[in-house]
Amino acid sequence: MAQRNPFRPIAREHIRQGIALAGLLLLAGLAIAGPTGLLAWSEKAKQLDQRKAQIAKLAAERDELRNRVDLLDTEAADPDLVGELLRKDLNVVHPDEVVITIEEAK
Repeated sequence: MAQRNPFRPIAREHIRQGIALAGLLLLAGLAIAGPTGLLAWSEKAKQLDQRKAQIAKLAAERDELRNRVDLLDTEAADPDLVGELLRKDLNVVHPDEVVITIEEAK
């Protein structure tokens, strides 16, 4: 007749508890030091501030470009802006103008 080991159910219970404890410790570690844990909050806040500043800068640039597009409207183009763009982009000058080039310092 085979005898049952009285410690076998206790050992299995200890193994289950150990696995559960390891899982809880892993979850706690991820909650503290994981990519979205408590330690990463300050870094994420800095990134958020940088992104907000970048968005504000891009919005200002977009508004400036929108204004230039509105000034170049074919219905009512701003003559000063059209003249400026012709001189800058196409190197067009009036016959009575003198062009002075300035070399950039290196």
